[in-house]
Amino acid sequence: MKMIKKLFAGFFITIFFLQCNAQEKKILTAEMNNVKLSFHTDPEGRPIYSVTYKNKTIIAPSAMGFVLKDAPGFYKSFTVVSTEKKTFDETWQPVWGEVKNIRNHYEQLTVHLQQLNTPARLLNIIFRVFEDGAAFRYEFPKQDSLKYFVVSSEKTQFNLAGDHTAFWIPGDFDSNEYEYSTSPISKIDNKEIVEKSTAIAVRTAPDRYCVQTPLMMKSADGIYINIHEAAQSNFPAMQLHADNKTFQLTSCLVPAPGGDKAYVHAPFNSPWRTIIVSDKAAEILSSKMILNLNEPSKIKNTAWIKPMKFVGVWWEMQTGVGGWNYSNYADSTDRAGNLIRNATHSANTANVKRYIDFAAANGMDGVLVEGWNTGWEDWFGNWKENVFDFVTPYPDFNVSVLEAYAASKGVQMIMHNETSGSATNYERQMDTAFRFMNNNGYHAVKTGYVGKIIPRGEYHDGQWMMNHYERVAAKAASYNIMVDMHEPSRPTGLQRTWPNWMANEAGRGNEYNAFSTGNAPEHETILPFTRLMGGPMDYTPGIFKLKNYGADPAKQVHTTLAKQLALYVTIYSPLQMVSDLPQNYAAHPDAFQFIKDVPVDWDDTRVIEAEPGDYITIARKKKNSLSWFIGSITDEKGRTATIPLDFLDKNTRYVATIYKDGPNAGWKNNPESYSIEKLEISSKTVLTIKLAEGGGAAVSIEPVVL
Repeated sequence: MKMIKKLFAGFFITIFFLQCNAQEKKILTAEMNNVKLSFHTDPEGRPIYSVTYKNKTIIAPSAMGFVLKDAPGFYKSFTVVSTEKKTFDETWQPVWGEVKNIRNHYEQLTVHLQQLNTPARLLNIIFRVFEDGAAFRYEFPKQDSLKYFVVSSEKTQFNLAGDHTAFWIPGDFDSNEYEYSTSPISKIDNKEIVEKSTAIAVRTAPDRYCVQTPLMMKSADGIYINIHEAAQSNFPAMQLHADNKTFQLTSCLVPAPGGDKAYVHAPFNSPWRTIIVSDKAAEILSSKMILNLNEPSKIKNTAWIKPMKFVGVWWEMQTGVGGWNYSNYADSTDRAGNLIRNATHSANTANVKRYIDFAAANGMDGVLVEGWNTGWEDWFGNWKENVFDFVTPYPDFNVSVLEAYAASKGVQMIMHNETSGSATNYERQMDTAFRFMNNNGYHAVKTGYVGKIIPRGEYHDGQWMMNHYERVAAKAASYNIMVDMHEPSRPTGLQRTWPNWMANEAGRGNEYNAFSTGNAPEHETILPFTRLMGGPMDYTPGIFKLKNYGADPAKQVHTTLAKQLALYVTIYSPLQMVSDLPQNYAAHPDAFQFIKDVPVDWDDTRVIEAEPGDYITIARKKKNSLSWFIGSITDEKGRTATIPLDFLDKNTRYVATIYKDGPNAGWKNNPESYSIEKLEISSKTVLTIKLAEGGGAAVSIEPVVL
């Protein structure tokens, strides 16, 4: 009898493994137009996926899964239990954005996996294929064998088909404020870059071959590939380890202080891993895949969320004209910790009134004031937890007087909450801070996280801080407050879910032209393909005095004045700062007119021409209007922008005002040279505009009023 039982047991085990082997060979697919994703399990039971575009390999067969602290092999010995496939198609309207309507159209394949070993843990992988790429996420279903667990590493691979040209910044757990490097995958090596970095946050590179996402690449045969993530919630940021020999990219999660990557309670969904692909660079910039992968708004009444342009005392501080801390004509420090001699305290009542007057006279919506609250004398680099209380002004900043004065002028005050890295201190005081804003007429806040996160030593891009940023957005929403975060992780489309979370810095902005070596002329032609793929950036454009604005005569902004105008179109944000000093705009009132006119909310966007690292031309249609605005920028090489206007209404005549580089302009020697011309145009017109080295052009197009 025992022998018979053994024979039967062996028979059933054999049948089971034959079935599993058959499943391993079965290839599951999902596709949409030119994009096709394939999935199977290999002989070791590892989940394997691949992606093609127009029958060209984009991602060669690549492994998936995790190493868990209590289940180190959670990436193999899987069998497919069942699958589902469906098609989804909807059109939705964002609260604000680059377009009025967004189509969300995809084919979804869900694969239910079970490990063969004991206990039989479950894992689902959800794939979505769009017309412009593919995405997938891991789903840990509710199960007795996997409730609370720790992720030690993620095994997701992106096996590239070749040694693509990559536009990258080094892996860093704390900062994304780097200039971009351009190199083949085989040449990625960030060791020297990190060692020489002037990034403000504490720099902690995971390894010398790790890069951050969004990662933009171009193949030798002209295929553009962008790898990032979407809906990053309750999980650390994904960076990518690059294998210089095999061109394999592997997920590298930012750790918690003890080295663990994530603490998870099932049921749980990971963020989406996204692959956007096209043979046209312009289509990469037009993709709405990342937004589509995020959940709809959790805020029911969004009428209070208003895009705006604003001015502020910020550039005074960056250039040393003024300072953050109190005591007029006392020593101060800039953001990098450098000593500023004889700087005035910019956030004083009389000076802020001057900015309110400037905003009111020029149609700007708000005034941002940094350095208004006590604590700035001891804020940077000391790793103290209770530097700021977010409600106590300096003696020379009269909150109630300025609130009344701004209201009388039709201008909103914008709050600034710098945490100096003490996120726990901020969380304890958020209700107090937001009540203070409500009581004093503040409807928006710029938060900051400069320095090491204390007291536990969390990383800016780790799981705890990801949760913190979302907690801030949610808490702010409960007080009807809009948020602009500085020094956070790079965005992943959560502005769809929290539309009051309107902008982020999360990259190397215009400020580096004040306290560092500046940004190379190509920098702004790379940002839209990288940093801006996940959401708007508070880049702080609009600098008119491009040389001799600080104590160091060697420092200058590496663009022309016309390019600074164009950035209001090419670098999107619903919160746009008009960054320079009022007197510098007064010196160029004709050019300043474009900044006064350009909107921050749009009905339509057309990417006319683009090449990462070289040039970008974008046209945008003003919300609820027939007016269009165009921005065109180039890198260190001059070029001629060719701009067909076939997106205009065919039955309407228009007048175009063109703000362009002067005949002898150039970012290095003659950056403030520009000219302005007006043309009557139609949808048949093709503009040709010469862009100087490091230059640009801005165009406003208005319908002719008969």
